[in-house]
Amino acid sequence: MKAGFPSALGEAPELAAILDFLHGIGLTVVAGRVPADALLPAMTVQRGVLFYDPVQRGHVGDLLHEAGHLAVTDPAQRDVLAQVGDDPAEEMAAIAWSYAAAMAIGVPVGTLFHASYKGGPDSLIAAFTSGSFIGLPMLQYWGMAVRGDGDGARFPAMRAWLRPACATRS
Repeated sequence: MKAGFPSALGEAPELAAILDFLHGIGLTVVAGRVPADALLPAMTVQRGVLFYDPVQRGHVGDLLHEAGHLAVTDPAQRDVLAQVGDDPAEEMAAIAWSYAAAMAIGVPVGTLFHASYKGGPDSLIAAFTSGSFIGLPMLQYWGMAVRGDGDGARFPAMRAWLRPACATRS
C-alpha cells in the first residue's frame, strides 16, 4: 500500500467510536456496498442515510464530514437528501460540526483533516487548534453551538448535534 493511502474503512481503529456516536445522536449510518464513482471513496449519502463500505479504502474522518452535512441540513430535507449539497454555508458548518464531533469522540484532528482533505489539512488544523472556528457562525445561527456564553457550552461543545426544525434560513 502506498504511504498515506487509506486502508479499508473497516480497519480504521476509530470506526466503532464514530459509528456509536453517529447512531447515538440519531443519524442513520449503514454498512453496505458503495459505488466506485461516489463523491468520496467508500461512502455516500442516499435518502438521508450515510452508507459506508467497510472493505473499500477510505478516510474514516470523512465519515464525520459527511455526517456533518446530514446534521446541518434543514431537517425537512434531511430524510430525502440524495447527496450532500454544495452550499458554501453548509459546507463550512459541516467542517465545524465534524471538528466538534471529532473532539467529542476523541478522534485526532489529523484523522479528521487528513492529508487528502480539501487540498491539504494544514490550514484547517492551524485554524481550529488556534480557536479560529471556520463554520461556527452558521452553527450559532442555527442554535447548534455557541462560541462561549459562560454556561459551559463553549465550542467545540454543541448545544444540539442536529439542526433543529425551527432553525431555517430565509
